[in-house]
Amino acid sequence: MPDLLIELFSEEIPARMQVRAAVDLRARMTDALVEAGLTYAGAASFATPRRLALALEGLPAESPTTREERKGPRVDAPEKAIEGFLRGAGVSREDLQIRDEKKGQVYYATLTRPGRPAADIVAEELEKVIRNFPWPKSMRWGNGSLRWVRPLHSILCILTDDAGEAQVVDLEIDGIRAGNTTRGHRFMAPDAFTVTGFDDYQARLKRAYVVLDAQERAETIWHDATNQAFASGYEVVEDRGLLAEVAGLVEWPVVLMGTIDDAFLALPPEVLQTSMREHQKFFSVRNPKSGRIERFVTVANIAPPDHGATILAGNQKVLAARLSDAKFFWENDLRTVRDKGLEGMAEGLAHVTFHNKLGSQADRVARIAALASEIAPMVGAKPDLAAEAAHVCKADLESEMVGEFPELQGLMGRYYAEAAGHDDGVPEACEEHYKPLGPGDAVPSAPVSVAVALADKIDTLTGFWAIDEKPTGSKDPYALRRAALGVIRLVLANGFRIDLKNGLLIAGRRSMASMLCRVVEVGQDSIKLPLLEAIGIAKGESSIEELNKKSLEAADLLAKGFGSGVPPQSWEVARSNDLLAFLHDRLKVHLRDEGIRHDVIDACLAMQGNDDLTLLVKRATALADFLKTEDGENLLQGFKRANNILTQAEEKDGVEYSFGADVKFAETDEEKALFSALDRAEPQITQALETEDFAAAMSAMADLRAPTDAFFEAVQVNVDSPVIRRNRLNLLSRIRTICLQAADLTRIEG
Repeated sequence: MPDLLIELFSEEIPARMQVRAAVDLRARMTDALVEAGLTYAGAASFATPRRLALALEGLPAESPTTREERKGPRVDAPEKAIEGFLRGAGVSREDLQIRDEKKGQVYYATLTRPGRPAADIVAEELEKVIRNFPWPKSMRWGNGSLRWVRPLHSILCILTDDAGEAQVVDLEIDGIRAGNTTRGHRFMAPDAFTVTGFDDYQARLKRAYVVLDAQERAETIWHDATNQAFASGYEVVEDRGLLAEVAGLVEWPVVLMGTIDDAFLALPPEVLQTSMREHQKFFSVRNPKSGRIERFVTVANIAPPDHGATILAGNQKVLAARLSDAKFFWENDLRTVRDKGLEGMAEGLAHVTFHNKLGSQADRVARIAALASEIAPMVGAKPDLAAEAAHVCKADLESEMVGEFPELQGLMGRYYAEAAGHDDGVPEACEEHYKPLGPGDAVPSAPVSVAVALADKIDTLTGFWAIDEKPTGSKDPYALRRAALGVIRLVLANGFRIDLKNGLLIAGRRSMASMLCRVVEVGQDSIKLPLLEAIGIAKGESSIEELNKKSLEAADLLAKGFGSGVPPQSWEVARSNDLLAFLHDRLKVHLRDEGIRHDVIDACLAMQGNDDLTLLVKRATALADFLKTEDGENLLQGFKRANNILTQAEEKDGVEYSFGADVKFAETDEEKALFSALDRAEPQITQALETEDFAAAMSAMADLRAPTDAFFEAVQVNVDSPVIRRNRLNLLSRIRTICLQAADLTRIEG
């Protein structure tokens, strides 16, 4: 069975596109061949800066002959219908068979498609794949119609049989005819050479200074870099993203280590690392004793005769120019901090619009500071420190360093806060208040950092909810889902007990005040002055009570001025509840990833206090664990049976059976045993729930399983005696009431 080798040789492919392109080549080509009847035993794709390659093993020499039976019209159908069927099937009337069916005689055609040589199929499908390749960006050159990421120079396409004989697939695209030749390294082995199969191709490429496998190139780079650093007493700062990128920039990696000029060693290590990574694609090399970045590693795409001396000299010269800029930014920023403090650096935020309906970044900082001071006691932070940190947490957005390297925002804030003399967790809060940025990001635990991080994310959510800019479907331009997950992870990871509903309400009022400031600029003259007065108090450093009162007054004035008769309290609470529901939706996703069923989460969300996320998760975890046990599953079935009987009786009788079950009306031992079990379990469950020991509550509920099962096996609820029936229904109500104290078990499936 022949093997197939394809290589598409071009000018340099951007490193960021190579991995996806190799995957697309393999997927599209193999799918097309299988659809055409050519199966295969194995497939592998590769990418280097100048080539995409695909190797397939175990192709058949030709596609199999296929036979298809196609049903046609009835024999007495109109002639045009029969002729249309003949044309579609590609057969004549003599080729048709007539078969008897329930509705009469029907024509059938048997279509036989003979197999085709593999080479013909490969040529046909490869041309389609090349012409329709999904490059993110592509170009057309010369007079041809082909579009490719960079000019395509050659196509290697051969089928190699078991004897090792290679057949070139007959294919031509825009004047490029497929062959059995390729080229090695652009400078060290530029001449063309022939290959007979994949093993020969890979071996000859390596002799021509091309490492085909990107993973092998990455491993070579990392191995050589770490060895060189270790030999000099240093360590390479790990950067997997940069490693993958650099592996896509070279075909023959040669690792060289250079020295950073002493004039730049005082720069923060993150500045050095970011500047070298973003501008030069250099790896940072750290002195493990001092923690400073003192050297760099660059990867050349050539084996230089002078062991890299010329390359390193040129790179160090360019690096010095880059780092001179970074040093200039750093020193200027420090001068600003010394002269004006971080508050002075942040003055420009008043002229930076956060959102045209929510005011400037300075407005936002004021809201975050007020909210952070209110959250602080809930997370163990001092309100004045939380407010201090919040007031300066965005100051570095006005720094020259962050202007050059936006990815350093937050981190530079910590350095500048330390330089300005802030302490007691304020510098750390400047860096960490953006966290967590994603599911894999670390969650802050320092109290001041947590207070500011929560305030930052809650303000974002309530602000965009206030102006009705919510995520829709897959669109989330303001990253509100990420902000919601950040709130959830901050609360849960630290085990905080926060009244989210009230926090969202207060934060929403501040956001509304900012929105009203914008509206009043174009508002009606009759409401402009009272609005300004109300907003002025709502935005200022006022008490919560005054804020609540004045923000509602402002909202009421706005509603009246624009003809709305809806009381502000109504839509304000509705907006807060809607945002809480959004947080609950994100919590469901988070807990499902943790292995907790959606119906278990719904059962706990239905309980009081569902804005206390820590309590909610504690309850859900205990319930999930309980339902995994045999006692839990059986008790759930007993509860559902009791609830179904009770619900049907209440609907039929038009009354609620919720009180008055008395053991003196019990007639059977099983009935009396259930009364006794409920009397024992109820105080235990109540006490456990009061102390939030949900595991103990579930354990006490599990003790009800046996007497409940015995009751249903031995006792008939709907008996003729109205007194006994009512007593037994009220007994079932006790079961329902006790079980519903832990969670809304009616929402549990199964």
